[in-house]
Amino acid sequence: MIDGIDIPVSKQFGDVYFSKGNGLLETRHVFLNGNDLAERLANLQNFEYFSVGETGFGTGLNILALWQLWQQVRPNNQSHLHAISVEKFPLNKADLTRALRAWPELQPFAEQLIKQYPLAIAGCHRLNFPEANFSLDLWLGDVHDIFPHMEKTHQVNAWFLDGFAPSCNPDMWEENVLKHILRLSDIGTTFASFSVAGVLKRGLKQQGIQITRPRGFGHKREMLKAIWLAAESINDLQDIESTQKKSPVNLKAQNKQRRIAVIGAGIAGLSCAWAFAQRGHQVVIYDKLAPLSGGSGNPLALLNPKLCPLNQSAEHLMTLAWQYALSYYQNFKAFRPLQINQLVLKNTDESLNLAQQYPNHILTAETKDQSQLETEYSSLKLLKAGAVYPHQLCDQILQHPLIQYQHAEITQITQTDRVNLFAEKRLLAVYDHAIVCAARQSTSLFENYPVLKPIRGQVSWLNHTPQSLRLDQAYSYGGYCMQLNTDQLIIGASFYPNREDEEVLLEDHVHNYELIHNVFPQYAKSLISLENWQGRASIRAQSQDYFPLLGTLNEDEQIYSLAGLGSKGFLFAPLCSEILAALILTEACPISSNLLKKINIRRFQKKVKIKKPYFKG
Repeated sequence: MIDGIDIPVSKQFGDVYFSKGNGLLETRHVFLNGNDLAERLANLQNFEYFSVGETGFGTGLNILALWQLWQQVRPNNQSHLHAISVEKFPLNKADLTRALRAWPELQPFAEQLIKQYPLAIAGCHRLNFPEANFSLDLWLGDVHDIFPHMEKTHQVNAWFLDGFAPSCNPDMWEENVLKHILRLSDIGTTFASFSVAGVLKRGLKQQGIQITRPRGFGHKREMLKAIWLAAESINDLQDIESTQKKSPVNLKAQNKQRRIAVIGAGIAGLSCAWAFAQRGHQVVIYDKLAPLSGGSGNPLALLNPKLCPLNQSAEHLMTLAWQYALSYYQNFKAFRPLQINQLVLKNTDESLNLAQQYPNHILTAETKDQSQLETEYSSLKLLKAGAVYPHQLCDQILQHPLIQYQHAEITQITQTDRVNLFAEKRLLAVYDHAIVCAARQSTSLFENYPVLKPIRGQVSWLNHTPQSLRLDQAYSYGGYCMQLNTDQLIIGASFYPNREDEEVLLEDHVHNYELIHNVFPQYAKSLISLENWQGRASIRAQSQDYFPLLGTLNEDEQIYSLAGLGSKGFLFAPLCSEILAALILTEACPISSNLLKKINIRRFQKKVKIKKPYFKG
């Protein structure tokens, strides 16, 4: 007990989560002081990015202590602290809240962490705290599965080699795990641990890492402190500098405010602009028509993921994107939390079995008798979902002081030492990076751009019906329906591949009516005449394999693209924007290397070329 609070003990390993003496003081002594973090963090330069890795999240005590130190010493600039932590057996939110009550001085940080604490689903969960210039990637799963597939887009600068004692949890300290910890590190990385076990010391020494054993905390005689100075063959400063230049993550020259051009003001472009502006970079969004003039401009967007079997969640883009999107949109007034009844139209037993794999506060099975609307179908009830009002979201994003919008048609992009934007043959502006988020129009700016298939979709909305649905409820059945507001119902959406016409058509209203009539016949009969329905048609851009197209088109260029989101733009865009920011700014990547390959724009062909400029020179 600490002041009457029980110290949590792991059922799996029979070990305490933190020291019986004083876990917070031990964290400061071993991990913060052991990595010399007070001095290192205080000296970060403007826009410098510092990453701390941890091998066992537990109660989050180490991360909260790190966050507290960061707030005490952080310089008055745009430097950023990022933490990466792995946990195989995450505490539930109630147990985490109870455990962290032991540390009243950490409560301001604990409350923010608990508010964003993720669902207990395997994979990477990114938690952003932009006002603190602090972020956390919490990877849920086994270190043996996670570390080999963690992309190295930025070296880990300091490691908390934490976790339960080697005698309790030997898997955490296996050679293969240490090998990938070192792969994610580089010259200058430091390591600290309460453990001085032989397996740990041997693994570090084999890489030529310098180890010392200063006094441990409390009754512990010693702890481990280490630094990667250089490989054993490096003998002088000149060799060290040479090795640093060869390193895949050498960032010092890039610590500056960037100027970013975003072409396209749909949800992809808006999300990219927000990701960079939140990091302190200047962004200008260009669109040849107006914000949300394309497929993102419907009155309401439903976040409606098709979840995978739970054991596949760590490598399922839609499941990861859904979780991040829920956290992301809650920061905007445009977000409306709701639940979705996903009607099961075929393979009933197999589909409903999915509900047994997920916690019942996330996904449950619901019989036809439990439905608010009379139907013959059972459903999966997704309790964690939402809808977004796109135009309200756009207004808030464009109010950001670092985001500007300009009405212009970009006809050419070239790269010299920087990126040049042209409107017709006139040089419009020069930037550090350009991100093309112009859906199918993206192909006009590049040669050999991957194929994007057009898909026509029309949504319908109509005035108040005799039976309004609950505002916190939506239905999905091949189409979807929900309240647009208290007075109107919105129904969607038609789906016509390889069509590019955007006129609102009665036949599409009929299509949407038939979709809802097939599952809710009595309710559909109560709707007003189709002649009084309103609608909007737009063209979605879909990649060949239904994965987004993301990344730089050629490795040596600063011109990127995000497109091909199809009908899932509002679901995919927030996470894809974080990924793109990681690639451009060389920050930690919030998805596995396997998933990164699946969405890489270069996956369809060996090389994509920027179209040649109109003139030489």
